[in-house]
Amino acid sequence: MTKKQFQAESKRLLEMMINSIYTHREIFLRELISNASDAIDKIYYKTLTDDSLTFHKEDYYVKIKPNKETRTLTISDTGIGMTAEELENNLGIIAKSGSLAFKKENQAQDGHNIIGQFGVGFYAAFMVADEVTVITRALGSDQAYKWHSEGADGYTIEPTDKETVGTDIILSIKENTEDDQYDEYLDEYRLRNIVKKYSDFIRYPIKMDVTSSRPAEKAEDAAEDAQPEYVEYTEEQTINSMIPIWRKNKSELTDEDYNNFYQEKRYGFDKPLKHLHISADGAVVYNAILFIPENTPFDYYTKEYEKGLELYSNGVLIMDKCGDLLPDYFSFVKGMVDSEDLSLNISRELLQHDRQLKLIAKNIKNKIKSQLQSMIKDERDSYEKFYQSFGRQLKFGVYNDYGMHKDDLQDLIMFYSSKEKKLVTLAEYVSRMPEEQKYIYYAAGDSIERIEKLPQTEMVADKGYEIMYLTDDIDEFAIKIISAYKEKEFKSVSSGDLGIEPDEKDEAAEAEQNESQELFTAMKDVLGGKVKDVRASKRLKSHPVCLTSEGELSIEMEKILQMMPNSQDVKAEKVLEININHDVFQSLKKAHESDSEKLGLYTNLLYNQALLIEGLPLQDPVEFTNDICKVMV
Repeated sequence: MTKKQFQAESKRLLEMMINSIYTHREIFLRELISNASDAIDKIYYKTLTDDSLTFHKEDYYVKIKPNKETRTLTISDTGIGMTAEELENNLGIIAKSGSLAFKKENQAQDGHNIIGQFGVGFYAAFMVADEVTVITRALGSDQAYKWHSEGADGYTIEPTDKETVGTDIILSIKENTEDDQYDEYLDEYRLRNIVKKYSDFIRYPIKMDVTSSRPAEKAEDAAEDAQPEYVEYTEEQTINSMIPIWRKNKSELTDEDYNNFYQEKRYGFDKPLKHLHISADGAVVYNAILFIPENTPFDYYTKEYEKGLELYSNGVLIMDKCGDLLPDYFSFVKGMVDSEDLSLNISRELLQHDRQLKLIAKNIKNKIKSQLQSMIKDERDSYEKFYQSFGRQLKFGVYNDYGMHKDDLQDLIMFYSSKEKKLVTLAEYVSRMPEEQKYIYYAAGDSIERIEKLPQTEMVADKGYEIMYLTDDIDEFAIKIISAYKEKEFKSVSSGDLGIEPDEKDEAAEAEQNESQELFTAMKDVLGGKVKDVRASKRLKSHPVCLTSEGELSIEMEKILQMMPNSQDVKAEKVLEININHDVFQSLKKAHESDSEKLGLYTNLLYNQALLIEGLPLQDPVEFTNDICKVMV
């Protein structure tokens, strides 16, 4: 018996594949099971055109047999088998796929999809085996053949005996090393987990002899309260589910079925708020089940969190986390996608970035958005619960990528309303705006309670206008990116010009500004560049003083940026506004007329008070407390 050599290119490919093509060794079992499933499919296809053949699905299966004593793992199938010529062609030339050739010849058959396309999956066995033996007998032949190889050195083919049609692949598992434990591929529990992970939805039964235990029969003289003894027994079990939930009709499934699937796949420990079951049959064919969780994963807002959906090709798991299927702003979505249209790379572990993938991702994005919009309209409580967990992520999505996704997200974000005392959407806010209101007003701060006490809100609230409260550090950045909603611009209650028509109070402030310009200039000089200007306020009603800002950077944004590394000490352009109708203003005027030292004291006190109201740090707390003491004595 002469050993045959792999072709030169094939030999090199085998060496590369054993060492680098596959990321995880456990993939070998997925590949061999997929090949076995294909072999059974080929018999099914033949029965469609050969009246002498019948196909009884219950006769076809894959069997896994570990043997720790001989260190062998056998994967058997009742599929079509191979002739000597097919062994030579399919296993002697690496990357020549018999499944791919068969698939091309049978394009129009009824919906069973051949999985194997590349002809390399079989050789993944050499990642865990020193030797691989294939014993096979082809359908319609009485002669069986044995293919044997110890790796890149070559292979032999010789006649042998086999009673039934099908193929046995026998792996001689490698010995353990310091770094690698190959014994795990002989462990019953580990093998079951690998099958469950990658091949649970192969359409044919995957069988294995499983060891279980049961109470032994009690001896006649045993005491009533004696602890039962257990005995082990072995029985053949089907260890895969076969029919995936996503291929069932939606009408057959209940919410409990979807919730059970969510728990079985360990998508989360909570119950999902909502599920989407998608069956697309258009430019690209795929099935998907997506879940919107109720709670935030503990690591969701960390660098360690990995987004993505499980990706299957014809029921075989290809990727645990396919991030390309979800935009970052919908990274909270869990679930899976199964498609036969995907272009996979040679290892079937990674996707090529092609048109089909982009089409699926775009469709999924639109489906998620539509579902969330539907929840806002019809299941408001559920949406608000979701938003408490993931609203921050939506707002990050608005801000990221220079606002590229704001049109997708602006109808999904919500803010607390000063009037409604609850979360409202931008659309709901705009729908309630009086005709004369020019802007969408907002106020930013650490909490709702703190914002409600801000002096800057007084004028807008006095006009009866609704104010959105922005309490997340990302909120104002997102609002700045959106800029305008339904042609209504956003305006902070702390901005210089509120766009409100002047009334008698405003005219009085304007007059006082002109009359007291020397006073305000003197106060500005006292503050020595800490503020851009000091002026009479048109917005204050009961409070004596407040800070406002000019330009794109607000005071709240300054606070957030100052907490970041490499903030470069960015500052908002601050304006100190004085309430001319407050008694404090009269004290300022008197001090300006007769006591410049007291004016300096009052000015610094008012400025520091304004800083405290804004939650900004005092430059010199000791000086501030000393100034208070000076006023008291």
